[in-house]
Amino acid sequence: MAQPTQARSLVTAIPGPRSKELQQERDAALPVGLGMTMPVFVDHAGGGIIVDVDGNHVVDLASGIAVTSVGASDPEVARRVAEQVERFTHTCFLVTEYAGFVEVADALNRLTPGDHAKKTALFSTGAEAVENAVKIARVATGRPAVVVLGHAYHGRSLLTMSMTAKNIPYKEGFGPFAPEVYRAPSPYPYRWPGGPEASGEEALAALKDLVVSQIGAHHVAAIVAEPIQGEGGFIVPPPGYLAGVADFAREHGIVLVADEIQTGLARTGAMFACEHEGVVPDLLTTAKALGGGLPLAAVTGRAEIMDAVPAGGLGGTYAGNPVACAAALGALETIESRDLVSRAREIEARVLPRLTALTGPGSVVGEARGRGAMLAIELVRPGTTEPAPDTARAVAARCHAEGVLVLVCGTYGNVIRLLPPLVIGDELLDDGISVLEAAVAAEQG
Repeated sequence: MAQPTQARSLVTAIPGPRSKELQQERDAALPVGLGMTMPVFVDHAGGGIIVDVDGNHVVDLASGIAVTSVGASDPEVARRVAEQVERFTHTCFLVTEYAGFVEVADALNRLTPGDHAKKTALFSTGAEAVENAVKIARVATGRPAVVVLGHAYHGRSLLTMSMTAKNIPYKEGFGPFAPEVYRAPSPYPYRWPGGPEASGEEALAALKDLVVSQIGAHHVAAIVAEPIQGEGGFIVPPPGYLAGVADFAREHGIVLVADEIQTGLARTGAMFACEHEGVVPDLLTTAKALGGGLPLAAVTGRAEIMDAVPAGGLGGTYAGNPVACAAALGALETIESRDLVSRAREIEARVLPRLTALTGPGSVVGEARGRGAMLAIELVRPGTTEPAPDTARAVAARCHAEGVLVLVCGTYGNVIRLLPPLVIGDELLDDGISVLEAAVAAEQG
C-alpha cells in the first residue's frame, strides 16, 4: 500500500463524514471536558499522516506516543518484517537462539552512552524493561529499595505502577502496591516553590536526604529517573541535576537507571536524552521507538551489573521476538542513515519558538518546553500558574476537529505534548502547529 503523501492540502482535507463527527465531538466537549481518544479508525499511515477508513487525513503529532519515530510504515521496517515473517515468527530465544536478537543487542551496546563493556537483554514492553532493570539492580547490589521521582511514569505492571507517581488513571483501585519504593521530589522548574533557579539544587538535596537520612544508602539498590519526564508533563530537569544524581549514586554504590523509553533513540535531539547532561547511567531502558511499531524493549547496562543475574533469571516467552527484532533493526537503520538525531534538533528549532511565542502575560500558555521533537505547552489560568486541564482538553479537541492529532499529559492534565514522527515534512509540521496556535487563540478568549 502506498504511503500517504505529505502536502499542505492534507491539513484541510477533512471534508468527509469523519469531519462532521469530529466537529460534533469538539462542540460537545468544549463545555464539559473530553476523553483524548480520537474517534478515528485507521486504515493506513505513513510519514506524518494517518488516513482513516473514510479516507480522511489526520496530521500525526503523536507518533503512537513516541513509538513511530521513523513513521508508521517505514520502508526499511516493513521490508525486514516481511522477510522475517516468511522465515519464522517465533522460537523463544530462551529455547533456540537467532541472529536478530543478538544484532539488536549489539546495536544498543554500541549506541548507548559510555565506552565501558555492556550487555543487553530484550523484553516486550517498557514496563517489563523497567521492572527487569530493578531486578538486575537488586541482585547486583543485594539491596531492596528503589528511589523514584515525583511526577514519574514507569509503566502499568504492579512494580512499575508502584513507581509511577500519578494515581488516576494509572493506579486507582489497583493496590496494594509493591513495597520498598520511595519517592523524592522532582525538579519541576516551572512549579518549584523556590523558583526555577533553585529547583535543581534543592531537589538534589531532598533526594540525598531521603536516601541517606531516611532510607539509608546501604539499603538502596537503584535510583530510576526519566531524563525528561514524559507522562508527568514533559518536565525538563534543570542543568546539572541529573549529573548530580549520577555522582551521588556512584558515591554510594547505587545503580542509576535511566528510563529512556519515551526519550530514547533520537527523540530529544540526542540518541539518548541523558547525553544532554553528559550522564552515563549504569542501566538504560528502551522501548517505544526501538521496535518501529512492534513490541520490543531492552535493558542495556554495565556488563558486570548485567552478569550479576543468575542464568535463566531474566526472559519471557515473547522477549526479543524475532519479528520485533527485525523491525528494530529497520528502525535503527533509518534513525542512523537519515540522521534523525539532527532532524529532531531541526524540529525543535522550527517549533519551540512558535510555542514560546504563545506564552506571555495573560496567556493561557504558562510555559513552552522540551527538547528535540519532544515538546509541550502547559496550560494555566491566565495570570497565574494554576493548572487549566479543561483548557488543555478543549485545545486538544479543537486540534482533533481540524484534523491534527495531539496528546494531553501531565500530573495535572494540563499539558499538550507534541511527539511528531521524526520523518515528518516541514510543510506538514508547520500546518499542524498552525492549527495548534489557532486552537490556543480560540481558548484565549
